[in-house]
Amino acid sequence: MDYVQERMVQGASDAADYTGLATPLNLVLAAITLYTTYLLYKPSPPATLPREPPAVVFRTFTPRTLLPYNGTENMPVYMAVRGRIFDVTSGRSFYGPGGPYENFAGRDASRGLACHSFDQDMLTKDLDGPLDTLEGLGEEEMESLQGWEERFLGKYLVVGKLVAQGEK
Repeated sequence: MDYVQERMVQGASDAADYTGLATPLNLVLAAITLYTTYLLYKPSPPATLPREPPAVVFRTFTPRTLLPYNGTENMPVYMAVRGRIFDVTSGRSFYGPGGPYENFAGRDASRGLACHSFDQDMLTKDLDGPLDTLEGLGEEEMESLQGWEERFLGKYLVVGKLVAQGEK
């Protein structure tokens, strides 16, 4: 019986050693609390603003100087409608290489848009000649072209005007 009493006294004294705040469980809980507090209040990285696209200067284009702006070789995609040059680069999937309107990129698209045609015949062949005066288009085609122009004005930036070779 003495043995049992000795063991009980020894167990009680061992338990007394861990009755303070520094128990292993308390240390683990304190570490978890400190780590969680750190995660909640740690400084966040400064917010970064998106980069602005480079400024575009309003320019005068001829059909020949507009031609390189067809989206190839990392060039922007420009398209002319009734003498206005629109930067349609944000719609590259439509107007750039491989898109359904790629024939119009870097060109005067007025007649093709008015006639709802993607044919090469709708594009001016002589890049050094006069601009397309849109003669021969009916009232319905002109209304369609006006609708396209209004859509482009609401969606894309006008970056220039189209003039014939030799004009200013």
